[in-house]
Amino acid sequence: MKKMATTVMVAVLMAASFGWAKEPPKMKMATEIPPGIATPDKLETRFGALKFFDGVPDKKTVQKVYDQLDYQHAFQAFLSGIQIASMDAMRKGILEFGPANTTAVLFEDLMDSKALFLTANTTSVYMMLWLQMQKGEPMVIETPPDVLGIIDDHWFRYVADFGRLGPDKSQGGKFLIIPPGYEGTIPEGYHVARTKTFGNWVIWRGFQVDGSPKPAIETTKKIVRVYPLSQKDNPPKMTFVNASGKFVNTIHRMDYKIYEEMNEVVQAEPSDGENPEILGVLASIGIKKGQPFKPDARMKKILTDAANAGAATVKTIWSSPRDEMFYFHPGESNWLNPFPGGSYSWVVHGASLLDVRAGFHFYATGITPAMALKIIGKGSKYAYAFKDADSNTLDGGKTYKVHVPPNVPAKDFWSFTLYDNQTRSMLQTDERFPGIDNNKPGMIKNADGSYDVYFGPKAPKGQENNWVQSVPGKSWSVIFRLYGPLDAWYEKTWRLGEIESVK
Repeated sequence: MKKMATTVMVAVLMAASFGWAKEPPKMKMATEIPPGIATPDKLETRFGALKFFDGVPDKKTVQKVYDQLDYQHAFQAFLSGIQIASMDAMRKGILEFGPANTTAVLFEDLMDSKALFLTANTTSVYMMLWLQMQKGEPMVIETPPDVLGIIDDHWFRYVADFGRLGPDKSQGGKFLIIPPGYEGTIPEGYHVARTKTFGNWVIWRGFQVDGSPKPAIETTKKIVRVYPLSQKDNPPKMTFVNASGKFVNTIHRMDYKIYEEMNEVVQAEPSDGENPEILGVLASIGIKKGQPFKPDARMKKILTDAANAGAATVKTIWSSPRDEMFYFHPGESNWLNPFPGGSYSWVVHGASLLDVRAGFHFYATGITPAMALKIIGKGSKYAYAFKDADSNTLDGGKTYKVHVPPNVPAKDFWSFTLYDNQTRSMLQTDERFPGIDNNKPGMIKNADGSYDVYFGPKAPKGQENNWVQSVPGKSWSVIFRLYGPLDAWYEKTWRLGEIESVK
C-alpha cells in the first residue's frame, strides 16, 4: 500500500513539473482547436524524445532542438557551399606555382595522373592562372585563339567565355575584366566582362596538332598577358610554369576543414556576389564576413558529423542518382548526364536543383553555359558512368568492354578517361595517361567503323591499343567526351554501348 502511494506521489510530482497535473479549466471564450495545430507534450522524433509544457520545450528539449538545428545547417552548408570550397582549393593549387596575375600554369606535355584535379582529361592542353583584382582597377587579359576558355569567379559563378565559344570567336583578343564596385569609364576596344569577386579562375584548353600540344603552348606563351588597365602601355612580364608530371593539389576537403575553406572565401570577397540564402546558412554555423570562425568543441563535433554525412550524400547523389533526369536512357542505361535539366546554373522552371548542383561540384569543375547548351560542332559534351550494364559498381580488378558504334557524332574526336572515385582525379596506374581517344596511333577499328574499348588490370590479348588500365582493389568511374558534338548526340539517335563485364 505504501509503495502504491509513493508511486502515485511521484506521478503527481512529475505531472506538476510538466504542467499537466490536470486539464486546464474551460474558459468562456474557449473554442475547439482544429487538429494539427497544437503540439503534444511529448514527441518522438529522429533526434530523440522531446517534452513540452503546453507547447514550450523543457531545457533538455531546447538543447536537443538546437543541436539538431545546428547539424541541419552544417549539413546544408556542406551541400550548398561545396563549390565555394572547391574554388578555394583551386586558388591555392595554382598559387603554389607563383604569384597571381603574372604566373600561368601550363601542362606542356598534357596533364597526367600525378595532378589532383577534378575530372581533367588526357587530351586537352590545360592552361590556367589566378586573376587577383583590386578595387577600382580593371584588369586586361590578352587571350590566345582557338581555345576553350572560361573565367569563373571566386564563388564559382560564371563570368565569361573566350576562344571558340567566346565573343572573340576563336580569334583571341583583349578582355577587360571589371572588378566589384568599379564606377570609372570603360574604354573601347575590349571584350568587357564584369565579375562580382576580386579573385577569379581563368582556364583555357588548347588542342593538340598532329598529336602534339606544342603549338598550343607556344601560342599561349607568345600572346597571353595579364595586367592592370593602367599598365597597358608597359605590361609586366608573364611567367609560364610547366606543371606536367608534377604533383599539384586543387581538390577541396571532404571533412571538417571544408568549412574553413568556405570561410576563407567569405572573408575575401564581397557578400553581394553570393546567394543570400547560402550566406545565411554559412552564417548560421559561424561563417560570417568580418568575424573569426572559431567553433567550440560542441559545434566542431556537429560540423565534423555533418561533413561526414555531406560527403556520403554527394557521393551517393552523383554515383547512384534517383532522379531520372540524370539518365540518358532511363531504365535502360547507366550512362549519366552531368547537366540534368539542361542548365549550367541548375535552375529549371525557376527552381534550383540543389542536389544536382552539390553533386556536380563534388565531381567536376568549370562552369560555363556552353557545357549545357546545344551547340552543334563546337565545345564538348559528356556522359559519365560508375556502374556496368548490370548496375554493379565498376571494379578495378575486373575486365570490361564498351562498344562504340560507328558514326560517332563528334566533328573533332571522342575519348574515354578513367577517374579515382576518392580524388575524382585521373586514376593513377602504371600508365601516365589513364585514357584513350580515337586519335591514338594503332587503335583497332572494326570493319563497320565501330570500336571496342577495354578497361581492366591487364589488356586482353591483341587489344593493347584499345585498352585502359584499372587498379585491382579500387573502384573507378569514367567520362566519355565528344568534341564538336553533332545532332545525333542531342537527338539520342546514336547510342553509346553499355560497359559490359568480360567473363
